[in-house]
Amino acid sequence: MTKRVAIFLSGGGSNMRALVEDMAGDHPARPALILSNNAGAGGISWAKERGIATEVVDHRPHGPDRAAFEAEITARIAPHEIDIICLAGFMRVLTAGFVTPWQGRMINIHPSLLPKYRGLSTHARAIEAGEREAGCTVHEVTAELDDGPILGQARVVVRPDDTPDRLAARVLEQEHILYPMVLRRFAAGDKSPVYLP
Repeated sequence: MTKRVAIFLSGGGSNMRALVEDMAGDHPARPALILSNNAGAGGISWAKERGIATEVVDHRPHGPDRAAFEAEITARIAPHEIDIICLAGFMRVLTAGFVTPWQGRMINIHPSLLPKYRGLSTHARAIEAGEREAGCTVHEVTAELDDGPILGQARVVVRPDDTPDRLAARVLEQEHILYPMVLRRFAAGDKSPVYLP
């Protein structure tokens, strides 16, 4: 049975686009919903142009009440009968209250070789630490930030003249290859990690 995927994003959604464009033909999943906390997110207008259902849940009216924000997300996604959630540049930290019911059915891509450099500014931190390699990781989402079983990693050489932006651009190219590959396997029930050189 084809899995129904919701993709959460906050910005332009380049990883979302890579996922959506791969979900065709014999793929075991289809994009059922694109959700953002930002009405102006480029990813929302891109999805609308392609006839994919969208929802916007603005976090700002909820202030510090993350549970209320997440309750609204849950209410909005319920009618779409979602099987898998993919976080793709969704810039809100989700609490255990939201994550736990979805555990084993929610995945995220993070721009570092986890467990190194959880959180933000990953490329700058990798360069400052003198790392020879950086990259990206797809993992199952758990209540711990940027934790959870690793489903795939792709590596990128850190060049002597790299800036955070230059390194980020090369890592992003690998994200667009790795995330669709992992989702295809994950939707088919294969959780064994894949490593790209």
